[in-house]
Amino acid sequence: MAHNEIAGARNAWRGDFTVWLHRKRIAPQHRIPYLVRWVERFLRLSASRPHETWSDTLRVFLEDLGRGETPDWQIRQAADAVNLYHGQFRGASAEDCAAPPAPPTQPAPLTPPAPPPPGELRDQSATLREMQDLLRLRHYSPRTQRAYLGWARRYLRYVGSNGECIAPGPADAKAFLSHLATRRNVAASTQNQAFNAILFLHRHVLRVELGDMASTVRARRGRKLPVVLSEDEVRAVLAELQGTPRIMIELLYGSGLRLSELVLLRVKDIDFSNGTITVRSGKGDKDRVTLLPRRTQPALRKHLDRVRALHERDLAAGAGVAPLPGALRLKYPNAGTEWGWQFVFPSSKFVPDRKALAIHRWHVAPATLQKAMKTAVRKAEITKPASPHVLRHSFATQMLGRGIDIRRLQELLGHKSVETTMIYTHVIPALPPGISSPLDEL
Repeated sequence: MAHNEIAGARNAWRGDFTVWLHRKRIAPQHRIPYLVRWVERFLRLSASRPHETWSDTLRVFLEDLGRGETPDWQIRQAADAVNLYHGQFRGASAEDCAAPPAPPTQPAPLTPPAPPPPGELRDQSATLREMQDLLRLRHYSPRTQRAYLGWARRYLRYVGSNGECIAPGPADAKAFLSHLATRRNVAASTQNQAFNAILFLHRHVLRVELGDMASTVRARRGRKLPVVLSEDEVRAVLAELQGTPRIMIELLYGSGLRLSELVLLRVKDIDFSNGTITVRSGKGDKDRVTLLPRRTQPALRKHLDRVRALHERDLAAGAGVAPLPGALRLKYPNAGTEWGWQFVFPSSKFVPDRKALAIHRWHVAPATLQKAMKTAVRKAEITKPASPHVLRHSFATQMLGRGIDIRRLQELLGHKSVETTMIYTHVIPALPPGISSPLDEL
């Protein structure tokens, strides 16, 4: 960053950046002053390191915040603010196909200015980068980010060829969704996911409301019952498994965990004394507590002894640093080496992390358990399409059969709405005992 730019930063950039944040509606109005202050603090540090790139200065800036008493969410907010300033605000005029009108240099008014008129030409690559930044700023899960960006990329490619400046509108969105239903024959859930991604793109990035979508051809979604294994079928599947895959399958069935929650499980989240498992940042970024089956505890303890021995060997070899969520590695630099932060089911391979400058042993890949489950189901001669997620359905159904309250089951499963949990009531046999078919009476 040039010296004259640093000298004039306090005067020129503040009003421009504030107006730009208001115009893009990247954050709520009451949070915009905080984003501006983080950038101001970063620029002061950058002025003392004129020969450094802004990304290197940002790393030093965040490390300084992590050594103090700054909460994790503020460190993430500071990183987002600087990335928005350098990644979008300073390069916006160079990346846009149609340059927006220059914002005024005077301080921003109390009310945000009107958004740009709809139909403005947009560069596709810059649009996708802006959407990715907004998804991260709103703390969407990595899987949701990948899904939304994938649909946005397909949608923009449908509207115009790659690299072409386009101005998508409601008609384009309706045509694309109808195309998915009539030409691609996608499932209703797939079309709904595409609709949510396109709605986010239009509302938060393109600043164009879709309006009434009633004329859009939508795939119909009927009520689908989940696949459920009986107790005998689960027993047959477990008989074909051994070692770590068997422990993982037992936890899925005995605790009602999702596969992603199982592989992300940390040692500190298992409580043998109370017989509970704490799920951290599950679906919807929510924590919950579920059951730890007594039957699997002896095997799980032996498994953790082996994992701990592996962790100690990793530490002796200069590795053994577990990846930490968010910016915890900046606030607690040594937490990654602690036993409690290790994955319960670690991978067999090391993976270098260039950002953290460390070598991590990540969790086991979900595909590993999926393959083991598929093999066990085939050997048990079960014809149902049973994936690891079917064990979660089986847990819920059989817990209801044992008389658990539906609200309590909702908490164990981590469902947002009780209506989602109610689907399992349709799987339980509804006929009372003693009722037979008329054919049996012939």
